[in-house]
Amino acid sequence: MQRWTRWQDWVALVAGAYAALAPIWTETDTRTTWTMVGLGVVTALVSLWALARPEDRISEYVHAVLGVLFILAPWVMGFTDLNAMAYTAWAVGVINVVMGLWATPEVQRRLHHAPST
Repeated sequence: MQRWTRWQDWVALVAGAYAALAPIWTETDTRTTWTMVGLGVVTALVSLWALARPEDRISEYVHAVLGVLFILAPWVMGFTDLNAMAYTAWAVGVINVVMGLWATPEVQRRLHHAPST
């Protein structure tokens, strides 16, 4: 598998960057800001890892787990009343779960059919 080519990881990277930057243009509070920035930066870093090292299958599962954390964050961190930030967290979470799970079969298929060296 070639580096920097899996589109699912690019989508997750953009979603993570959006989440990290969303507090700039969205009404928020301190806890919500740090939650979104933290999860967004980690998502972007995992995306870069997945793009640079596509043979590491674990990164796609990490995307899915980060997506679940984004989905749960508004309730756990108590910002469901900040509608724009809650919707952002839920949207980014769904995107991460879908992209992580979508890429996983592709990764497994390519690894199992890789030419032997």
